[in-house]
Amino acid sequence: MVQFILMKDSTKNIVVAILLIAAPFAYAAYVYPSLPDTIPTHFNIKGEADAYGGKDSIFLGPGIMAVVGLFVFVLLSNIKSFDPKRYKAADDGLYKKFALFTVAFLSLISFIIIFSASNHSITIGKLLLPAVGLAFAGFGWYMPKLHQNYFAGFKLPWTLENEDNWNETHKLAGKIWKYGGLAQAIAALLLPNRVGFIVFFSITLIMVIVPSVFSYRMFKRGNTIA
Repeated sequence: MVQFILMKDSTKNIVVAILLIAAPFAYAAYVYPSLPDTIPTHFNIKGEADAYGGKDSIFLGPGIMAVVGLFVFVLLSNIKSFDPKRYKAADDGLYKKFALFTVAFLSLISFIIIFSASNHSITIGKLLLPAVGLAFAGFGWYMPKLHQNYFAGFKLPWTLENEDNWNETHKLAGKIWKYGGLAQAIAALLLPNRVGFIVFFSITLIMVIVPSVFSYRMFKRGNTIA
């Protein structure tokens, strides 16, 4: 019975993942007939289009995101099989939810790319950066729940070597990413494009550097909390 329930849940997750991956393609097909012969394919720091391609390139973004999303979904959904250390404490259910969250995020990025390409008056940065910031906040919620693994989280020599270091680093990182992600979303929405971009990536550096430094200092203290 337990095995049947697990198989049913896995099937449901696969179906949801496929629908999430397919949705941007359906949207791209819907807007395709109304597109001009040339559409923007790349945007600069100001959110302005600086490269163009044929209307068929509307499917390029969803294609790339679909490949990445499918890879991440398979990897995280089967993390115990792929992870060389086979962490028994890893929660399969949590990683499968994390996998779906990641696929949903990548599909959202595809929608934003398609919408921006088909609506030239829209500045992509005002949509893309807030979405990424909110995704970072969501990742922050997951971080304290992640057990040691080689694929998700702060995979530093010191966190992979010591479980306490991993746990404390991800507790701190979770808080920083939750509030940092929200700050990124707000800054990208309210500030001018260039300034919002600079603030966004400055916060990103903080979100990466602070937990990494914390982890190293804890390692130097013998993996004890000060």
